[in-house]
Amino acid sequence: MAYEIHTDVRYRPLERIEMGKLADECTVPWWNQTLCQVNDCVARVGVFHGEFHWHKHDREDELFLVIEGRLTIQLRDGDVTLRPGQLFVVPRGVEHCPIAEGDVAVMLIEPAGVVNTGSSGGELTASYDDSLLD
Repeated sequence: MAYEIHTDVRYRPLERIEMGKLADECTVPWWNQTLCQVNDCVARVGVFHGEFHWHKHDREDELFLVIEGRLTIQLRDGDVTLRPGQLFVVPRGVEHCPIAEGDVAVMLIEPAGVVNTGSSGGELTASYDDSLLD
């Protein structure tokens, strides 16, 4: 199954976003919804299930904030496990592999247009709708 980032909902400043509701409606593993643009970055809510794959982003840091569930981010130097309300920034150039235990709702903050699979590419590479970009 191809990975897809949905950009059919564009939120405006001063509008409340129900991330839990968006996550609850998801039925696709590794689903990701762009919520809004904040300066040069986008905020996304994702629902992860299972293991992604090892990859890195040569020019971008990536922030993971767990909303529901438990997410382990494997790093070559050891694992980082996150529970609801915890966040972790994977620095640019650091190889990582997210693993979701069951369904995990996550907020991601990353530069607009970042490629989700980083340097590894492959069938999980998302297509991007740049209509959110100014």
